[in-house]
This record gives sequence, structure tokens and C-alpha cells, in this order.
Amino acid sequence: MKSTGVVRRVDDLGRIVIPKEIRRTLRIRDGESLEIFVDREMIALKKFSKMSDMNEVSKQLVDIVNSVIGQNVFITDRDNFIAGSGSLRKEYLNKSISKFLESIMKERRTVVRQDLHNIELIDGEIEKYAYVICPVIMNGDAIGLVLIVSSQSVGQIEEKMADVVSKFLGKHIEE
Repeated sequence: MKSTGVVRRVDDLGRIVIPKEIRRTLRIRDGESLEIFVDREMIALKKFSKMSDMNEVSKQLVDIVNSVIGQNVFITDRDNFIAGSGSLRKEYLNKSISKFLESIMKERRTVVRQDLHNIELIDGEIEKYAYVICPVIMNGDAIGLVLIVSSQSVGQIEEKMADVVSKFLGKHIEE
């Protein structure tokens, strides 16, 4: 574990402040939940992701959708690509999503580009793909995305598949 050199006092209510620079670096937003771990005399904080409980289901879903439509399929949480299937899997899996994808999630909108368009899936890397991006909504909050990405084109089948997977994940997590 890397030391930041930052020292903070615990206030009378047991709170500490996480410095702004660390929150920015780790993309911790106001109101976001953190998971607390204890190991002997060490306390560790980790960003909590409701989607992380869905890792196995997400992996199975992307593999099934990929086998049916033959396109690259990804699922993200609010920060990272957590599941992927297809030829692009290794390029994106476990990497941070771009600010562009964050904005789509924040706006809770589905984006479809049937023909090849420039897209930034991870910051600083612009690629040309046809794509469907659909937010995963749970109790009104966007908690992730379903992406279907193609080097050729996408159509209504890909759009419906992304919609079904996103709705399934949102409902499954709510329960």
C-alpha cells in the first residue's frame, strides 16, 4: 500500500476528511458510498460498487450476448469496465471508463451510432466504432452501462439486446 503523506485528525464525531486531490484521483464523488475494510491496525476504504456483486452474472451475460449477435459486449460500473466479451475484451476490461461514458451515464440516456463514429471509451484513446450504449438504472440511479461495440455496424437487434441486459441488471440488483 502506498503512503500519501497526508495526515488527518478524527473529529469528535469520528469523521475524517479525504483530501480533494485523492477524491479527484480516485473519482470519488460527493454522496458516493465507500466500503470499509479492517486488517489488524489498518483501515482501508474502497469505492463501493453495486455492480461488483454482479461480476459473475455480468460475465455470463456478455458471453451469451456475444455468442448470439457476434459483437463486442461490455458492462461497466460507474468507473470501470467490469465484464467484456469479444475481440476487444482485453483492450478495455478492468480499465477506467472515459469522461464521455460518464456523461452518458449521468444523463441516463441510450446512445446509438449505427455506422462508424469516433468514440472515446477510455480517456485519451479515440477509436472508430459503431455502438450502442445503454445505462443500467437501479432505483432511479445510473450505476453502470451496457455497451455493444462493432467495427462494422449495429442495428435494432444490438439496441434491443443492450436494453434487455441493462434492464435485467437493474432489476436483478434491486432485488
